[in-house]
Amino acid sequence: MLKIRIVLLLLLLILLFLPPTVAAGNKAWVLDIRGPIGVATTEYVVSGIDSAHAMITMDKPELIILRMDTPGGLDNAMRQIIQRILSSTIPVVGYVYPQGGRAASAGTYILYATHIAAMAPATTLGAATPVQIGASQSPGTSDNDNHPQQTQPASTMERKITNDAIAYIEGLADLRGRNRQWAAEAVRSAASLSASDALKNQVINIIALDTADLLHQLQGRRVILPDKEVILDTSDTELVTVNATWRQEFLSVISNPSIAYVLMIIGVYGLIFEFSNPGVGVLGIVGAACILLALYAFQVLPVNYVGVCLIILGVGLMITEAFVPSFGIFGIVGTVVLIIGSVILIDSPEPALQIAWPLIFSVALVSAGFTFLTFTMLFKNRRRPVVSGVGTLIGRTAQVELIHKTQALIRLQGELWQVQADSPLKPGDCVKVISRDGLILNVSKQPEVQQNG
Repeated sequence: MLKIRIVLLLLLLILLFLPPTVAAGNKAWVLDIRGPIGVATTEYVVSGIDSAHAMITMDKPELIILRMDTPGGLDNAMRQIIQRILSSTIPVVGYVYPQGGRAASAGTYILYATHIAAMAPATTLGAATPVQIGASQSPGTSDNDNHPQQTQPASTMERKITNDAIAYIEGLADLRGRNRQWAAEAVRSAASLSASDALKNQVINIIALDTADLLHQLQGRRVILPDKEVILDTSDTELVTVNATWRQEFLSVISNPSIAYVLMIIGVYGLIFEFSNPGVGVLGIVGAACILLALYAFQVLPVNYVGVCLIILGVGLMITEAFVPSFGIFGIVGTVVLIIGSVILIDSPEPALQIAWPLIFSVALVSAGFTFLTFTMLFKNRRRPVVSGVGTLIGRTAQVELIHKTQALIRLQGELWQVQADSPLKPGDCVKVISRDGLILNVSKQPEVQQNG
């Protein structure tokens, strides 16, 4: 009897220390990827997954859901997210949501990397051809065409980039057991698929109406992790939405190409006006802060610094027009240079990273309008007669106010002036200013009083 009890106790201890094979579905962390994928998105997703792994056992989430609606983004940012997904010991589910959303370009790679791929109805994925920086028309510009034309990369560099991307996404497809042939087509020809076609072609695993439906369909699915294999239990799962920190939100805002562009323009104007009209330094401080923020954003964006120089040159030419009028030549050239610099500022044809054309033209029109307004005001001022200054004293008449030590003094424009004449003067005499010799006015005595000064 004692032996039986000892055996039962040993069996109980063995069961207690065996690694669990079923994931207790108590919590699921939800991370939202919205808009272009950049450095802020990478920090948000990677830190979110890291935080999930750092939780103690009782609070540790058993599932991570990446809800995506993205047009794509930077290659480096995408690869960092994928590397963290591949090393995760918590199942990661990629979910293209809401309806009408997409996981284009970099989003397709991330969806392929997740342990389980899901899409909402009326969503799309694909157009995963890498866009070569500096290319005017790369064979992978994300056009979301379901029947793409077969295109071949033109240059050796483009072929290397495309082949590397094909091998990368095929490796992800093999790892997750998904359609590698279509994955290569998405890279080579920018192919795209709807949710129903993606499920039919074994590109995704699930079509779910919403997150609750997704959890319902995940119940009992087998997931292979780097260190074990688990069976998901999502019957009673609590969803926990992980929000971005204020720093990540701030990085997301300033790393937007349009925001970075506006910050640079404001900074350049602020510094120019501060240097031309030194004052309390407010414009200089604001301009310097905007320039620093713009430079920080540019270091994580594919920026063509020739474009930056052209923008600064264009603004400088327009400011020069305001202070050194050249009948509009500096202003016109400066506007054209500003537009050219703005167009080539972001060195990538990826639509998600482009500066909006309306914004470029708005900045150009405002700058040109300011230059034209300043030039018009200066031109009008030059045509107006001089109404103050020493030059306006010639021809004026006044009375001798007093004689001080044989020196006659008259008052013009509220000031006393020393005068000298060919004939002696006395208080009350009317004189007319003929010329000026330093601080002494040469006058002629008038026969009668005709004071107008």
